[in-house]
Amino acid sequence: MKKATVRKAFWAILSVLLLLFILDFAFPFKPQISYATQVTDRNGKVIHAFLSDDEKWRLYTALPEITPLLSKTLIYKEDQYFYYHFGVNPFAVGRAAFRNIFSGKRTSGASTISMQVVRLMQPRKRTYFNKIIEMVRAMQLEMHYSKEEILQLYVNLIPYGGNIEGIKSAALLYFGKSPQLLSLAEITALTIVPNRPSSLRPGTKNEALQVARNSWLSRFEKEGLFEKNLIEDALNEPLQVKRLQAPRHAPHLSLRLKKQFSGQPIIATTLNFEAQKQIEEQVYNFINRRKLMNIHNAAVLVVNNETMEVEAYVGSADFNNPFDGGQVDGIRAVRSPGSTLKPLLYATAFDKGIITPKSVLNDVPGNFSGYEPENFDQRFNGPVTTEFALANSLNIPAVRILKEISTPALIGKLRKAGFKTVDKQAKELGLSLILGGCGVTLEELTRLFAAFANKGELRPLRFVKQSGQAKGEHIVSAEAAFLVTGILTKITRPDLPTNFDNTYHLPKIAWKTGTSYGKRDAWSIGYNKRYTIGVWVGNFSGEGVPELSGANTATPLLFSIFNALDYNSPRGWYQSPADISTRLVCPATGDIPSEFCTNSVPGEYIVGVSNFRKCQHLRWVFTDPGGKISYCTYCLPPAGFERKAYPNLAPELIAFNEAQKIPYEKIPSHNPDCERVFHDGAPLIVSPNEGSEYYIRKDEPQQLQLACQAANDVEEVFWYINDKITRKAKPHEPVFISPPPGRVKISCSDDKGRNSDVWIVVRRM
Repeated sequence: MKKATVRKAFWAILSVLLLLFILDFAFPFKPQISYATQVTDRNGKVIHAFLSDDEKWRLYTALPEITPLLSKTLIYKEDQYFYYHFGVNPFAVGRAAFRNIFSGKRTSGASTISMQVVRLMQPRKRTYFNKIIEMVRAMQLEMHYSKEEILQLYVNLIPYGGNIEGIKSAALLYFGKSPQLLSLAEITALTIVPNRPSSLRPGTKNEALQVARNSWLSRFEKEGLFEKNLIEDALNEPLQVKRLQAPRHAPHLSLRLKKQFSGQPIIATTLNFEAQKQIEEQVYNFINRRKLMNIHNAAVLVVNNETMEVEAYVGSADFNNPFDGGQVDGIRAVRSPGSTLKPLLYATAFDKGIITPKSVLNDVPGNFSGYEPENFDQRFNGPVTTEFALANSLNIPAVRILKEISTPALIGKLRKAGFKTVDKQAKELGLSLILGGCGVTLEELTRLFAAFANKGELRPLRFVKQSGQAKGEHIVSAEAAFLVTGILTKITRPDLPTNFDNTYHLPKIAWKTGTSYGKRDAWSIGYNKRYTIGVWVGNFSGEGVPELSGANTATPLLFSIFNALDYNSPRGWYQSPADISTRLVCPATGDIPSEFCTNSVPGEYIVGVSNFRKCQHLRWVFTDPGGKISYCTYCLPPAGFERKAYPNLAPELIAFNEAQKIPYEKIPSHNPDCERVFHDGAPLIVSPNEGSEYYIRKDEPQQLQLACQAANDVEEVFWYINDKITRKAKPHEPVFISPPPGRVKISCSDDKGRNSDVWIVVRRM
């Protein structure tokens, strides 16, 4: 009899289990919960939160956030046998059925935490049939999830009235902290609210909530659930709770990442919350003081050079200001870079061996196929060193260097550095590229300067936490990066803010400023071994402001942020790479001293890369004893001549000296009896431009200017129109003509027979 009973019980249990497996297979229970997106800083602190798709504050609570104190309280209060049953507590079900049958009404329930999770995910009317469905679903839940995971689901779904669900949401919106920081008193208060959400609503029913909390705490004490002193502290803890706003820091980055990681409940960023909050406040106050100047916005990006993690991301001065475009993300907005690309240009030239920091460049007017750049201050400095040209952000030397390197070569570097707009504009870009004639973003620029900080290695920026170190590639050599850094570290330069010495106490940094055409954008990008910080200041509307400049508008904010983040930086400074060495060079050219050089100065160079060109700032010229006539080797007399050194000036520098009336030593006129034909050093026609079209009105015919640059030993030039001589003039004397319509050949010959031609098209209007 006993064996038969056991056998029947066994088959009954087996049948129930088989039925359960069949039901689980036929009607699988797959919880799909729409969580609110939360953005956290590098330490897991929630810095921004968004509503879920169904407009709920349902923040995902990770397992590590469920502390033993929280789980112990919840399990004692809701389901003391949670770890012992299989989703349904048969004793609780029996007790509830007995009471409900004999009392005639529902006096107690038998819901386990697993059953509550089912009900919260799939709400149904409170009927006995639906209760059975909940039991079956609860057992299915237990089949597929661990107890810890089921408890986690419960913690994430507990209702708190309104649109607040889950312990983390309640902790954040009522106490302003994460679940693992809740005290026993706060945990107890939050665990009892779901049973009476109306009468114990936090913030409005605090007195009633405190009484109920203390009642449960006293019960815990009687049951010996927690230590006595812990209970006493909880009983004495005041209940200070009110409805708080969800955190709204780093809104631009949060929106960006929410779109990028759609559906991910927790987005763990690399942001340093304290730095983010501080810089947000700095930018807001900085712009607030400049609104009377019609400057309304700024953006700041802070990158940790070692990890390439973004530690602060401020897209605008005030996200909540719609009038000034506060919701525009200035870090990704495409703007003109001004002069901020020059360090890459000079580093590329260093790597090609074209120049060194002591190389002398001519900062004089120039015509580059019709493009005539000017310096920011509209002045010219004559011959200057490369380091002076970069430190003072001179435009004309930069254009000369770009012409020598070639625009496609620099565009290739920018493409490699991830400049997307430059990539799109590549076919239309010319020499003006280096002066801001392209589109860039603050993100792209800051990443580029971080490459200089990392010895020329370009690595991707990190916005979210991830393991491992991203591989990079060298955009310039470590040696070129070191030379550029040395130049950008100098503080004897014009792009220092006004009253710098009296205002700032700055840690050592390298930085570059930029101001776009029309004074629409002010940039200042700086770096040291620890951080690279990019700053943009301006108006998102594109409106220019006369007072806007990289030096006096963006740099003060850059310095202020560096002082706040890294005032006592322990990182030291960059050490010279092994292939950087020092040699003596001629100060007149920056080249290796020749027989003409009477003194020399030390200059850094890249071993095996920098050119070893001999200095040629002077050249030997044969003259008569009176210095009135010069001779070439062809007409040199057998006696009665002298050898003398004369300046070997470039044609554009001669033209500058003539225009500015700067005295210089001229080579005497060549022997008029000489019959030699010269070939090298023909005049350079700078006006008109080769291949240009000129439109001339019939009723008011305008004249066309002819201009050239000739060598130091040229006394006269001859202008030809369609091979017919038009005018004889001094080399630097402008000549005006009325050209015929159609395709016109313009020629210029000097007094040594050297000739240059250009072709233009003249049209009548």
